[in-house]
Amino acid sequence: MNTITLLRRTGAELLGTGLLVTVVVGSGIAASRLSIDPGLQLLENSIATALGLGVLILLLRPVSGAHFNPVVSVADTILGRRHHHTGLPLTLLALYVVAQVVGAIGGAVLANAMFATPTALSTTNRSTPATFLAEIVATAGLVLLIIGLARAHRSTPVIAAAAGSYIGAAYWFTSSTSFANPAVTIGRVFTDTFAGIAPASVLPFLAAQLLGAAIGIVLALLLFPHATTAADDLTVSHNLTDPEKDSS
Repeated sequence: MNTITLLRRTGAELLGTGLLVTVVVGSGIAASRLSIDPGLQLLENSIATALGLGVLILLLRPVSGAHFNPVVSVADTILGRRHHHTGLPLTLLALYVVAQVVGAIGGAVLANAMFATPTALSTTNRSTPATFLAEIVATAGLVLLIIGLARAHRSTPVIAAAAGSYIGAAYWFTSSTSFANPAVTIGRVFTDTFAGIAPASVLPFLAAQLLGAAIGIVLALLLFPHATTAADDLTVSHNLTDPEKDSS
């Protein structure tokens, strides 16, 4: 195992997830300060998030696969292990998830600091039966989208645009505003601002996201019978060698 490459990939997941949460929280704070209308605030927040996610995927997908989301990493591992163990190895999966969660928390703290907002636990309760269902739908759709694009061997720019567009749209067609990401959910606990989520709402959101991810994987297997052969496309090569050598 190449330690330098391992650190590079987990570092990319930490950085990418952190910056994603910085975009979400920072744009939420800016929107709440610059606009009075809640609809306009959500529009500003969703546009910034969609664009930011696309940019981060373009930048970091060649390094780590640009998961920035534990359920995407889990899907990679599950689908890959169904096909000659080519998915994300369990050890790397664990490191990715830890990096994503730590990065998300750091991203929220950074956004708070940039807007001179104290870091505090959120008081925004979001857990209702409607938002539970919304998180299932949002996460299932995201997982299905990513697996489907991988199965079709789409290029990084296409994946970046599609993922950003989906999240931007899901801000509006789901009542939860589409967290669809356990790491981001945990990170947003640490900001008592427009984008925050109260600790009491986290477990229901995580449960819904895990259920949604399972549904997304099942749908992908039904719609794309050979989706397991595309698991490698969710990340760069999993042999933990230098990415520059992998591409040769």
